[in-house]
Amino acid sequence: MTNLSIQTIRNDFPILQEKINGKPLIYFDNAATTQKPQVVIDSLIYYYTHLNSNIHRGAHHLAEKATSAYEETRKTIQEFIHAKNIEEIIFTKSTTEAINLVAHGWGRKFLQKGDEIIVSAMEHHADIVPWHILAEEKNIIIKIIPINDQGEILFEEYKKLLSAKTKLVCINHVSNTLGTINPIKKIIDAAHEVKAKILIDGAQAVAHINVDVQQLDCDFYTFSAHKLYGPTGVGVLYGKKEILEKMNPFLGGGEMIKEVTYEKTTFNELPFKFEAGTPNIADVIAFKSAIDYLTKWNKKEIAAYEHEILLYATEKLTTISDLTIIGQAKEKIAIISFIIDGIHPFDIGTLLDQDGIAVRTGHHCTQPLMSRFSIPGTTRASFSFYNTKEEIDKFIHSLQLIIKKLR
Repeated sequence: MTNLSIQTIRNDFPILQEKINGKPLIYFDNAATTQKPQVVIDSLIYYYTHLNSNIHRGAHHLAEKATSAYEETRKTIQEFIHAKNIEEIIFTKSTTEAINLVAHGWGRKFLQKGDEIIVSAMEHHADIVPWHILAEEKNIIIKIIPINDQGEILFEEYKKLLSAKTKLVCINHVSNTLGTINPIKKIIDAAHEVKAKILIDGAQAVAHINVDVQQLDCDFYTFSAHKLYGPTGVGVLYGKKEILEKMNPFLGGGEMIKEVTYEKTTFNELPFKFEAGTPNIADVIAFKSAIDYLTKWNKKEIAAYEHEILLYATEKLTTISDLTIIGQAKEKIAIISFIIDGIHPFDIGTLLDQDGIAVRTGHHCTQPLMSRFSIPGTTRASFSFYNTKEEIDKFIHSLQLIIKKLR
């Protein structure tokens, strides 16, 4: 049991009071996006009510206040993931854009014909498609780390893929479909043995796992605010300073320049070199409120409670005949993907919604992973620390009625 006050936490999230089809919302789609506490919503309102101004460009009071608040978020993120330097924190619009920034700024500059990139069999499309585009352009080779039937990396097979040709390894910290927590420290160390760079997609990890990028020694780490109880439209790229300094900018325009003439452009210093144009100011500022909110709770207690919820839901689901859980790794966060023989996941999701229960159905932007398990898609329930066992009981009851209805 946990010392967390779950009801107090639930009261902090106004959307949890909503009713869907006349029934209380049960929100089990946290891997897609998390809900926002009132302090985040208040922060957005405060910015547009009291601070609205462009940043880094004005000498007037509002510009200075907005710039200060914006840069305070960068400092908070540096401390949150234990980055060595504040300029190693780059704001993007999403994890997807952060990965594409690396593909464009590092990959296009440093990869050559015949070089190899390694990705895992459980990657999100955002950590596959940019490398496919680069592979076609640069004639590089993509290799895949296989996984077992439990959804775990086959580490020895990964080591066999590594060679002097390996220039980049890309892997998620946590699978958005399976919930698997990958042994990324071992994976990072093995990549560095062959002098490869490594990018970690941390979108599903940062809300559940303590991340220390210096201890991990990763070259790049990416994540999004909206999966960390913050606003949409904000992503983060962490990169080692010495690597970022050698990379090309992703976008050209205002803010990322040092000097522009009709003949040439020189680029700004980090982090502004990669932050062209007016950024998503309000949402970046509100992101700090989300991190502050999360860190006021004991992270170990949150993890323990979410694990308790995971075990409870897993136990309940395994009592349902013809239901198969896809991904049963020994180390995983509170995500459960499942299939039920003879019933399409979309039908399950649609009927659960009639009872006010929000889950995700489909391939979850992991079509190659679906092919690995020879299935078209799954129903995915993903939990947060504001979910309860009572909600799971209602979910199981609704699911059992749906199965009877569709059989």
